[in-house]
Amino acid sequence: MEPTRKIRILRKAVTCARSISRSYRHPWPLSMIHLCQSESPLSSIHTQSDRKYSNMIGSVPEGILLGVGNPLLDMTITGPDAKSLLKEYNLLPNNAILSKEEHMSLFEKCVKQYNPIYLAGGATQNTIRVAQWLLQRPNATTFFGAAGKDMYEEILMKKATEVGVNVKYDIHPEKSTGKCCAIITGEDRSLVTDLGAAKLFDINFLNDPEIWSLVEKAKYFYIGGFTLSVNKSAVLKILQHAADNDKVVIMNLHATFLCSHFADSELNILQYVDVLFGNGDEAKELGKEVGFTTSDVKKIGLETVHLPKVNSRHGRTVIFTQGRSPTILARRDEIQEIPVVPVEKDLIKDTNGCGDAFVGGFLSQFVQGEHTEKCIQCGSYAAREVIQNFGCNFPEKPNFVANDKS
Repeated sequence: MEPTRKIRILRKAVTCARSISRSYRHPWPLSMIHLCQSESPLSSIHTQSDRKYSNMIGSVPEGILLGVGNPLLDMTITGPDAKSLLKEYNLLPNNAILSKEEHMSLFEKCVKQYNPIYLAGGATQNTIRVAQWLLQRPNATTFFGAAGKDMYEEILMKKATEVGVNVKYDIHPEKSTGKCCAIITGEDRSLVTDLGAAKLFDINFLNDPEIWSLVEKAKYFYIGGFTLSVNKSAVLKILQHAADNDKVVIMNLHATFLCSHFADSELNILQYVDVLFGNGDEAKELGKEVGFTTSDVKKIGLETVHLPKVNSRHGRTVIFTQGRSPTILARRDEIQEIPVVPVEKDLIKDTNGCGDAFVGGFLSQFVQGEHTEKCIQCGSYAAREVIQNFGCNFPEKPNFVANDKS
């Protein structure tokens, strides 16, 4: 189908839904409304009355943020063991591959013979863990994903819950839990990933009353692009719930090869998205897939903002990171370029997980109704902390202090 037709279908599909969505009004002070209506580039997300309400509640409610993604047990190996593993499994020192049959013993060997650093990984789970770490309220966040029933799942569950996330895995005993082995030698990082049971997330999991009650409790949903390649119907069920109940949907493009899912006119995912994250390469690929006539990341951000939405009460905000180059923030008819404060080179251990951490930091403030500037500051703080560790790891307690000019 030609790109311009994709856009026409997107617009046509939401004409009726828009009129329906206007009838829904949820009492929660949704920060997206004020984020998109603010007069200055980085002004407050909330009105004064919303600020009073936010202060009155005293603490973050349980289950306010729900993430859905593909969980992976991250295992990091460093030192002399790393070099020997590269040689034994014929791996390149700076590469990323999906595991083959000859690599399967690598994961078991790491667990039983070495002392790896374990983390509950996968891009979306990383983000939720970071948000939970910053919120400092047990079970403020919830995470859904699929896993096996094995020693890897036991470790994964332990690492995911120790920071306070309410983790609910869709268990598939017939498949091994997804995992990723990171072998670090100097500044090089060799990744071997087995997606395993992570690919089996099922819509039937959402039909469990206990699980669906967590969906109903959540006010904000963060869904990774990788989930679209696993179970689109499960994602759509949650997105429709959010639209019908005036809740906020945040999604992440996550990879260039996933952008076609977001541009699919039959799936029509973007109509549900209130906040969209991605990087510069993903932005350009999205623009190409949707049919924009520009490759300029700023213009793509603005054109994405104006694509149709089911819930017209919320404007759409688009945030594209660009490494050391300024972060692009698009909303309404505005584009802001937010400078990135560089991290000293001698502090950098591992850039893997920095993007996930940025989103987690942002969301930790966003779900509390904080202004945009504070959300972005916290995102930068989280990324800075994670970059000083192997994998998406962070200190026991956060010490984020906003440079609040308001």
